[in-house]
Amino acid sequence: MEVLSSLWNGASELLLAVLEFFYGITNSFGLSIVLLTVIVRLALYPLNQKQMTSMQQMQKIQPRLKVIQEKYGNDKEKMNQETMRLYRENKVNPAAGCLPLLVQLPILILLFNVLRTYDFAGTSFMGVLLGSSATSGLAQAVGVAADQTGNYSILAVLTGIVKNPAGLSNVGLYFGNLVLLISISVLTWAQQKLSGGNNPQLAMMNTIMPFFMAFICLSMPGGVMLYWGLSSLMGVVQQYFVMQKTKAELAIKPTLHKNKPVHDEDDEEEYEDDDEDEDEDEAKK
Repeated sequence: MEVLSSLWNGASELLLAVLEFFYGITNSFGLSIVLLTVIVRLALYPLNQKQMTSMQQMQKIQPRLKVIQEKYGNDKEKMNQETMRLYRENKVNPAAGCLPLLVQLPILILLFNVLRTYDFAGTSFMGVLLGSSATSGLAQAVGVAADQTGNYSILAVLTGIVKNPAGLSNVGLYFGNLVLLISISVLTWAQQKLSGGNNPQLAMMNTIMPFFMAFICLSMPGGVMLYWGLSSLMGVVQQYFVMQKTKAELAIKPTLHKNKPVHDEDDEEEYEDDDEDEDEDEAKK
């Protein structure tokens, strides 16, 4: 445990040193966080790319998985065998998308901890108060005091807004953080949409996650939200290009054949007939 603690503290000090190095160059905490975000995102690019590619590969074989599930719904053993066969044939590993995320998680937690505890001395960047959260900004605007732990209750803030709506005119205390919070929610929705496509099983997740992220970000300092928002934006752009590449591959070599996810001998003959019919139709065109 002492070794892990030493490694954790050492990594925190390294990130802090990098942040202060960038501040020495730019003389701006906001730009320092932007540069730190870009550096971290570039370092994690191979892992992110692998994760996104794996998710897109899973999307490509979803129609064939559905056919297997429908055909062998009453035979779980056979369904699992055919599913694993489909994975092997298409070189898809369902767990491959999880490994990069597990590797990134400690790094993200470390970054969050460093930015959350850093003293930004009331500075702002493009209207975002780096050391203040949207909740604390709204609380100060409507005159709600912090509790004994120095935090602001969301319920108390909402009550304060009802009692003193005129205080919302102090937009400088919260507006930038609130806009960034909304932007992160939209980017979260975009990421979920790009990764899930039109999968109905993920429709509920696509709806819930933006609201969940908005709730989490209510108490996040602006510095953390700036990192998260920029990182999410870069992730959406990267994911978009991965998705476009997948679409291009599908246009050239479709992976879906109506009856082709199983390998029974009788079915294989049917697949060959289907493929021959498809070839004849293409030749006629």
